[in-house]
Amino acid sequence: MKTSIFISALLATTFSFANSNYTNSNPRKNTKIEKPITAEKTKIQVALLLDTSSSMDGLIDQAKSRLWNIVNTLTTLKYDGKTPDIEIALYEYGNDGLSKQSNYIRQIAPLSTDLDLISEKLFSLSTNGGNEYCGAVIQDATKQLKWARDNNNMKLIYIAGNEEFNQGGINYKEAISNALKNDIYVNTIYCGDKTQGINELWKDGADYGKGKYFNIDSNQTVRYIVTPYDVEITKCNVKINKTYISYGSKGSEKKMNQEMQDKNAQKVSASNYTERAVSKSKAVYKNDSWDLVDKVKDDATAISKIKKEELPVELRNKSNAELKVIVAQKTKERENIQKEIGELAKKRQEYIDTEAKKTKKQDDLGNAINTSIVAFAKVKGYTVEK
Repeated sequence: MKTSIFISALLATTFSFANSNYTNSNPRKNTKIEKPITAEKTKIQVALLLDTSSSMDGLIDQAKSRLWNIVNTLTTLKYDGKTPDIEIALYEYGNDGLSKQSNYIRQIAPLSTDLDLISEKLFSLSTNGGNEYCGAVIQDATKQLKWARDNNNMKLIYIAGNEEFNQGGINYKEAISNALKNDIYVNTIYCGDKTQGINELWKDGADYGKGKYFNIDSNQTVRYIVTPYDVEITKCNVKINKTYISYGSKGSEKKMNQEMQDKNAQKVSASNYTERAVSKSKAVYKNDSWDLVDKVKDDATAISKIKKEELPVELRNKSNAELKVIVAQKTKERENIQKEIGELAKKRQEYIDTEAKKTKKQDDLGNAINTSIVAFAKVKGYTVEK
C-alpha cells in the first residue's frame, strides 16, 4: 500500500540574444531578441499514494485526520523569503474495485493548488480487496503528473501501504530511478511492524528513492491536543467564509464544497476543524478559480471580464464600480480575519509544542510526512518559519 506526495516549483527568467549577420547598416533586421521566459513561482509538490485495499481503513482515516495539519506544516516553509505554491496529488492503489488493466490504480486528483478538491476526493475514498503494486503506482505518478522542472522545487512522493513492496509487473527500482531522474524523491510509509516493513522491501524503496522510511500503526486513532485557542479560531472560520464571493459556471458549486469540507473536517474532530481554519489564513489556500476576491488579487481587471449571470443573484444588478467597492470591503475583512487567525494559531502551536513534550510523539501518517518534509526542506535550502 502506498502514499505519495509530490510537490515542485520553477524560478527562472532568461534572456537570449542571437546576433547572427548583424550589420551596422540594418541592425533591426538582423538582430533577433527572444522574449524572456516568464518566471514561475517556486513549488512544493507532494503526491500521496494511498493503499485502499481492505485492510487500510485506518490509513485512510489518518489521511483525513492529518490533511490540514500537513498543509499547515508545508506553509511554514519559505524559499528566498517567499512562500512557495503548494500542490498536492492523490492516488489510490491496491483496490480490487479498480481495473486490472490499470494495475488496480486510480489517479484521484492531479497536482493541484485546490486544497478543497483534495479534501473532497480524500473523503470519497473507500477500501476493497487487495493487489498492491507499488512499482506501478510510483511509475504512474512520475509519468502522469505535471512536475515542475527547476531544482529549487521540492518534489516528493509518499507511498503508504503494507505487504511486499515488489509486487506486480513493474520493477519498483526502475520506477524509482525514473522518478529520481526528474528530481522526485520517494518516501515510504509501512503500515505495520518496522522490521517486517524492512523485510518486505519498503525501506529499500525509500533508500533507493533517496527518501525516508517510516512505519506506523495505521489502526491507531490520531491523538489531538485540544488548546484554549481552538474555539476562537473556529469562530473566525465562520466569519472568513462570508468573505468569499463566488463567480463563474462552477462558483456556487465550489463555494458549497468549501462548506462541505468544513463539515468533513469537523466530523473527524474539533482539532482537525481548527487546523482547516488555520489553513484558510495562509496564502496557499487560494480559490481564484471561483472566488472573486482571490481573482481580483491576481487580476485587477477581473470584474470587467465576468458575466453578470455568473455572479450571485444579489450582485447581478450591481455596476462594476459597485462591485469593486464590495470586493475591496471583503478583501479588507478577510485580511483582518486572517491576521487574527494567524495570531491565534501561533499561540495555539506554542501550546501544542509545550504539551507534546510531556508525552511520547505518536507515529501516525501526518507526523511521518511532516517530519520528513521539514528535514528535506532544510537540505533543499528552504527555511522553516513558524
